[in-house]
Amino acid sequence: MDATTTAYNETVALPLNASIAISETFALPPNVPRPVANAERFQTVDLVRGFALLGILLMNIPGFGIDGSAFYNIIHGPHNTADYYTMAAIFSFFDGTMRGLFSMLFGAGMVLFTMNKKELEGGATVAEYYYRRLLWLVVFGVINAYVLLWPGDILFYYGLFGMLLYPFRKAAPKWLIVIGLACFATGFFTQQLGYTEYREKRLEYVKAISAEKAHVKLTDKQKAAKAQWEEIEKNRKPDPERVNRDVSKMRSGYGVMFSYFTERNGNMEAMVTYRDWPDMLGMMFIGMGLLALGFFSNKLSTSTYAMTLLVGYGVGIPIGLIFFSKGIAVTDIGRYLDAYRVPHWALYDLRRVLLSVGHASLLMLVFTSRIIPWLMKVLSNVGQMAFTNYLMQSIICTLIFYGYGLGYYNKLSFHQLYYIVGSVWILQMIYSSIWLRYYRFGPFEWLWRSLTYWKVQPMRIAAKGV
Repeated sequence: MDATTTAYNETVALPLNASIAISETFALPPNVPRPVANAERFQTVDLVRGFALLGILLMNIPGFGIDGSAFYNIIHGPHNTADYYTMAAIFSFFDGTMRGLFSMLFGAGMVLFTMNKKELEGGATVAEYYYRRLLWLVVFGVINAYVLLWPGDILFYYGLFGMLLYPFRKAAPKWLIVIGLACFATGFFTQQLGYTEYREKRLEYVKAISAEKAHVKLTDKQKAAKAQWEEIEKNRKPDPERVNRDVSKMRSGYGVMFSYFTERNGNMEAMVTYRDWPDMLGMMFIGMGLLALGFFSNKLSTSTYAMTLLVGYGVGIPIGLIFFSKGIAVTDIGRYLDAYRVPHWALYDLRRVLLSVGHASLLMLVFTSRIIPWLMKVLSNVGQMAFTNYLMQSIICTLIFYGYGLGYYNKLSFHQLYYIVGSVWILQMIYSSIWLRYYRFGPFEWLWRSLTYWKVQPMRIAAKGV
């Protein structure tokens, strides 16, 4: 799920467009809690969010459109193919980084949300609005997983984990970053425990094989160890019968697919909640810290962004290449376990923090240089409607690939999936830019805000002179 998934939050403080008149903000008393008006948004936050929103489809598209056996076949097949080069580029440079940016911005946005609210006597508290907002996000995540049938949903987890951020909203930046790093350390420790256990199974198998070659009668324990590892090796290879069965279900009608995804998504949500909380929380806390330092609001010097770009890409890209070649593209897991006590997957969080910061730094430098202001504006529009665009990706891709739509599941090669990605990008950039000419929010942003404040929010931008 890299992979996803999102920072669909309100931001405040700096003007997005100086031409937006004060009269275009909500017609509410000044102290009444309300969503953030366009004139109060960080354009750079929306910019990075829009980039991440489009980028996350790079990682999600295989989940929508192709059976997981494709990864095994590409890695174990010839390496001079378009599929292999595409896979190498995606997993070296983007895997986990788009979701990393989402998580950072989600943490930053939750802080900004609370900063924009004032306590009113007899009214809802800031905490009430905060947790109401996140509870509705959990509901949207359930809808995305069980109605739109996307097992890679990230809204559910963000709603849950975001509830832990509130007590830390005023913490010093250094402590937020330290907490984030501590989360990563916890994740590394648990991952290493799992890898060590996996490696021990391999070592027991190797001992059993050595005894067998020496014509020593195997003990029951050695026989069990041998059988267990052989089963592990067997399960790593695609089972044609299983693949055909799953593909058939994915090309079926909505009823069959709903039954198929109900148990699958339930197991996925339980596993990710238990296993991946250090990953998401770590990035959220780091995002909160970077916001407080002024990183996402473009308050740092050009030289600082140039330095973070240099370090982020200069160290992150080589690590990404090693991560793919030595971690993802392993063809013989047995020999890998024999050779390494610590897996290359240990580089995952370091790599994605570096590359995520590198991506954001590059965007800040391009934004400041005003080289391509139209693209920066388009990405900001996409980011301002990130909640709508994220759910749109689920709707569009399921209708393209699932059986109740066009039924293209497992019909395209791996690299061909990215033609779909490019098409969706163009559609969402055009749609977002047109929509925001007439409306304050995307349709799902409007619904989420209305539910959060329990009041229907004004949506259409007032015509000038009216």
